[in-house]
Amino acid sequence: MGEKEIKEILSTYKTVAVVGISPKEDRPSYRVASYLKSKGYRIIPVRPEGNMIIGEKVYHSLQEIPKEIEVDIVDIFRKSEDVPPIVEEAIQRRAKVVWMQEGIVNAESAAKAEHAGLKVVMDRCIKKEHQKLL
Repeated sequence: MGEKEIKEILSTYKTVAVVGISPKEDRPSYRVASYLKSKGYRIIPVRPEGNMIIGEKVYHSLQEIPKEIEVDIVDIFRKSEDVPPIVEEAIQRRAKVVWMQEGIVNAESAAKAEHAGLKVVMDRCIKKEHQKLL
């Protein structure tokens, strides 16, 4: 995906479910979510345990997020082999974008998401792209 398309995604979509967010402030997922929140994005933390991260309610899965909350971007901080069920949930939630962070590549899941009409960004940091393009 080119820079023009990434800039359009970051300019258009403002609700980001961060899957695999850590409650630890020194972890990349926490820093990225905090940065995005500071730039006006709505952050929805998704992880198996916890109640609040960066002042936001934690949901234990994408499916647990109330239906009235529209999820635009599913930002994935999980191992590449853990991506398929997350992409499946993103498709079911009718998310607009699946974003796999740096080092995360799953071509089969990317193809499945694209086939379902989602945009896919893979092996890129959403924070770095935002800083570079916006």
